[in-house]
Amino acid sequence: MKKILYISRALSLLLIVLSSFKANSQSNLGVFQEHADIGLPGKPGAAVYLPETEQYLVSGSGYNMWLDRDEAHWIYRKIKGDFIVYARGGLVGQKGVEEHRKFGWMARSSNDSLSANVNVSVHGDGLTALQFRRTKGAKMEEKRSALNGADVIQLERKGNTYIMRVAKFGQPFIVDQVTDIDLGDEILVGLFTCSHNTDVIETTVFRDVRISVPAPDSLVQYRQYLASDIELLDIASGSRKVIYSSPKSLQAPNWMADGKSIIYNSEGLMYKLNLGDKEPHVLPTGSVKNNNNDHVLSFDGKMLGLSSGVQSLGGSIIYTVPVSGGEPKQITPKGPSYLHGWSPDGKFLLFTGQRNNEFDIYRVPAAGGKEERLTTAKGLDDGSEYSPDGKHIYFNSSRNGTMQIWRMNADGSNQVALTDTSFHDWFPHVSPDGKSILFISFLKEEVGPSDHPFYKHVYIRIMPIDGGQPKVIAYLYGGQGTINTPSWSPDSKRVALVSNTGR
Repeated sequence: MKKILYISRALSLLLIVLSSFKANSQSNLGVFQEHADIGLPGKPGAAVYLPETEQYLVSGSGYNMWLDRDEAHWIYRKIKGDFIVYARGGLVGQKGVEEHRKFGWMARSSNDSLSANVNVSVHGDGLTALQFRRTKGAKMEEKRSALNGADVIQLERKGNTYIMRVAKFGQPFIVDQVTDIDLGDEILVGLFTCSHNTDVIETTVFRDVRISVPAPDSLVQYRQYLASDIELLDIASGSRKVIYSSPKSLQAPNWMADGKSIIYNSEGLMYKLNLGDKEPHVLPTGSVKNNNNDHVLSFDGKMLGLSSGVQSLGGSIIYTVPVSGGEPKQITPKGPSYLHGWSPDGKFLLFTGQRNNEFDIYRVPAAGGKEERLTTAKGLDDGSEYSPDGKHIYFNSSRNGTMQIWRMNADGSNQVALTDTSFHDWFPHVSPDGKSILFISFLKEEVGPSDHPFYKHVYIRIMPIDGGQPKVIAYLYGGQGTINTPSWSPDSKRVALVSNTGR
């Protein structure tokens, strides 16, 4: 119902914009800089940004974007170097005048209708293709996707290679690419609509629009960092909203029990971000100031567990501290020990410990005491977390050669895999209502099974608590620090996460 209301309001606003539109008008365009007609499309187009819903409406006419010239309307900005642009989109109205009306992302050298360009086009009849004109005035070529009717579209540039990633929301990307296309260093990149008919205007609604600058190949992990966006992801719709941005590395947003604030780590310190005023404040942790992204809140919301690097003790050490801050209490005597879970009754902490050159899952009394090993399989076991009823522990393990999500009883017995080997799956987080598991998936062609680096193409996926076919609910540029901690909202309706970009 909410989606219908948003689109209805968007169309009403669009009619107002179209009725008063002047060719030289440029209002608030969100992440873009300008909008314009390409060529002579017959009817002037328009573009409008709706800040409340973060939607973009692009209306355009035009005979086509094919052969040796283009006619369309688009909203765009200048981008220098490599980029990744992402959006969800669809034409308004199921039936249009022309089956080959289309929308998508486009990168081009100029607004000249003959310009060299690369675009991801989704047509009214569902045809989805990577289309490209290699040089000015050349004939358009295309690579048709195996997918018909994409509503998730992404275009990436790596030098002179352009990569199309498309999906129906909920499914992984299908990928095609074209190489050796030189559009120049600084080019125009944006969203377009073409009606395929000079007498008709068609409108596309775009949402969750993201423009990311990926890490250069020269970036040194854990020494150099990209900027960070803390986002809130709506589970039901998959819509995302950026609530806080920083040029620094922000990691592992962790929702507090009152639903009003989020805790995250950055540069060794812990921060509390109020969701009302969006102002972060340092959460005092006394002398413990080398905190990493493995921190956990107790189920009652009163205590915070920390993992903080202490070189003299072997690496990461676990501490606990009141959620209001203070001088933390040391729990584990040696490292590396990476905290991931707190039992619902508050009695135990779960952590990944490296002992005898093997990473396994351990539990330890929350007040301190003897640690107990729960996994013994060869390979990395990590990311352990209790279910809200305390009966099960969910974790990720590479014991089969691929990182998968696993479940075991609270005492470590009956260990079973819940995901297949399509991706490397990390950090299972159980919803507070106990119905779903959320986790992050890395592409096997980009990372190894025991690695979860920064700055990669990742999915956030969700599945029922007992397993089943996972569904993609977010397509991100992120990785390490995106959802290391239990990041569900208390009502199980949203998730906090971090995405990354160069600025």
